[in-house]
Amino acid sequence: MDSAEYERKIAHRFAAFDQDGNGYIDRADFNAAAARLLTEFGTTARCDKGQALYTGAEAFWQGMAGIADVDGDQRVTREEFVGGAVKRLRDNPGRFAEIARPFLRAAIAVADGGNGGRAAVADVERALRVLGAGAEIASIAAQSLDTDRDGLVAESDVVAAFAVYFTVIEPDA
Repeated sequence: MDSAEYERKIAHRFAAFDQDGNGYIDRADFNAAAARLLTEFGTTARCDKGQALYTGAEAFWQGMAGIADVDGDQRVTREEFVGGAVKRLRDNPGRFAEIARPFLRAAIAVADGGNGGRAAVADVERALRVLGAGAEIASIAAQSLDTDRDGLVAESDVVAAFAVYFTVIEPDA
C-alpha cells in the first residue's frame, strides 16, 4: 500500500473519533463515547465498570494526544491525526491498539452481561452502533470479532481488530 492510500485510510478513521463533529478530537469526544456506552448498557458512571470506562477513555485520550497532538493544544486536528497515525503506526499497527486497550477492555466489561469479560456479539454490535457505526457495518464487524464462533467476543479479539481497522480496511467500508 502506498503512502497516500495509507494516509487516506487513516484520515477516514478520524470521523469515528470526532464524536461531536467539530473538526477535532479532544478529551470531550472520549468522555462522550464513554457516557453513551454507559447509557446504552444501563451502567452508572460511579460504579466500578463506569469508573473503569472513564479511566480507559482518559488513558486512550492521553495516548492519542501523545501520538498526534503536535502543537500541544489538547486538540487533535485531522491533519495531526493523519500525521501522527501514519508516522507512528506504519511499522507497528498494534501500538495504537495497545493505547486503546484500557478503554476497549472496559467497554467489553460494560457490555459483557455477566460473561466473564467477554461480550455477546449482539452487545458488541449495540456498542459499535452507539459509537457511530452504521447498523450493517456494526453487525458485520461484531460477527467478525467472534473468532471462535461461540457467540462471545473477547478483549484480545477487539484489540487485534482495532489494529487491523487502522491499517487494512478500505476507507469506504
